[in-house]
Amino acid sequence: MSADRPIVNNSPHFDIAQAALLAPASLDIAALQGVLGSIMSHKVDYADLYFQYTRSESWGLEEGQVKSGNFSIDQGVGVRAVSGEKTAFAYSDDINLHALQQAANATRAISSLGNAQTAPGIARATPRQLYLPQDPIASLSADAKVSLLERLEQYARALDPRVTQVMASIAGEYDVVMLARHDGVMAADVRPLVRLSIQVIVEHNGRREQGSAGGGGRFDYGYFSDEVLHDYAQKAVHQALVNLEARPAPAGNMTVVLGSGWPGILLHEAIGHGLEGDFNRKGSSAFSNAIGQQVAAKGVTVVDDGTIADRRGSLNIDDEGNPTQRTVLIEDGILRGYIQDSLNARLMGMPVTGNARRESYAHIPMPRMTNTYMLNGDKAPEEIIKSVKKGLYAANFGGGQVDITSGKFVFSAAEAWMIEDGKLTYPVKGATLIGNGPDVLKRVTMIGNDMALDSGVGTCGKEGQSVPVGVGQPTLRIDGLTVGGTA
Repeated sequence: MSADRPIVNNSPHFDIAQAALLAPASLDIAALQGVLGSIMSHKVDYADLYFQYTRSESWGLEEGQVKSGNFSIDQGVGVRAVSGEKTAFAYSDDINLHALQQAANATRAISSLGNAQTAPGIARATPRQLYLPQDPIASLSADAKVSLLERLEQYARALDPRVTQVMASIAGEYDVVMLARHDGVMAADVRPLVRLSIQVIVEHNGRREQGSAGGGGRFDYGYFSDEVLHDYAQKAVHQALVNLEARPAPAGNMTVVLGSGWPGILLHEAIGHGLEGDFNRKGSSAFSNAIGQQVAAKGVTVVDDGTIADRRGSLNIDDEGNPTQRTVLIEDGILRGYIQDSLNARLMGMPVTGNARRESYAHIPMPRMTNTYMLNGDKAPEEIIKSVKKGLYAANFGGGQVDITSGKFVFSAAEAWMIEDGKLTYPVKGATLIGNGPDVLKRVTMIGNDMALDSGVGTCGKEGQSVPVGVGQPTLRIDGLTVGGTA
């Protein structure tokens, strides 16, 4: 669906949040305004109250049986005050006026640096509606969830007799948030999230390999139709069977072609984190002070877009109550801006981009990515592969690591092929890509026309906080990348 869906009235989200978070504690808007007023009277620049109610579950199947299940409910409120560069934060897992007042008192330690202000009257914000305010956990019965996992396993086993083990899991979350700010803005969001994963192990002549697949987004379990389950099973089994035939990967400096979709995780890790405002304000990013400079090859355009309907990384509002947006970070190779929350945007004199995110009410927000991807070029993927005399095609990735300061990264390929004379000749195993994020951007020589987003499985970690994200890219040719191998 289009990222340009118009902003609509957010009353369903707001009414649900008010009933779930404020009404049980007999809190009203006047009480929130009073708490914010008491914080602002002690010379701070910014204050907010972040209420959250989360219900989550997960089910896991192994050896034909559901062997694990978890269910949890959590709720609480975080109280934050900002003065200059300093942040005071307190939280409580009790939502009541006394707990709010105690948390507010705890934030006064930084009050001497700010400017005394009075909190204005609170008004509702009306952000967009990118997903329905539904509860995915209630969308299927327990028996139906078990049946879904069992069908997924059956589909995988039916694809090939070499499939010896199938592990599958399903997870759902119903997240209700409400935020009140010192400047009078009050916003709410109801955030559904589901994810389904499958891992298979195949065995032949004593050799064992594995493959995985999955997906999800901001909808309920009804998304996982039999057609979707078949697709996940086929992808997981295909990857495992490819690896069953794989030879040891060669090492050296070579041309690498990255597939579309999930390989965009390299873009996320090696480049995206370096474009977050806090790292650049502190001068610790490889992209610090580089706005307006050529940081990538011509044709490379990278955006962060939190407004794509139903996507795992999308949000109606960020965790400071600002509407998410589509932000162009790199345009035709030129660095145009950073990902910002309100604190770093204010200190850097830059616009807020709607990228403030926190793991929960017990965490402070930071500038974080939503859905980060590279836009299309004009080359067919077949043409890109055909252009390579000898190199590596990385169709899918496993894990990876990056150093934000230097931009250096290491990624392991979950599925990779050798390219010889413009053709994929045989699969290889144990290939790792080693490089430097800013340098890799400049080595992009061909950009495909097949941009795809990942299937909805990404989770991003930063300073101990995890949040759901999306990634994507078209097929890319990168010249002169270091490949670590096992041959």
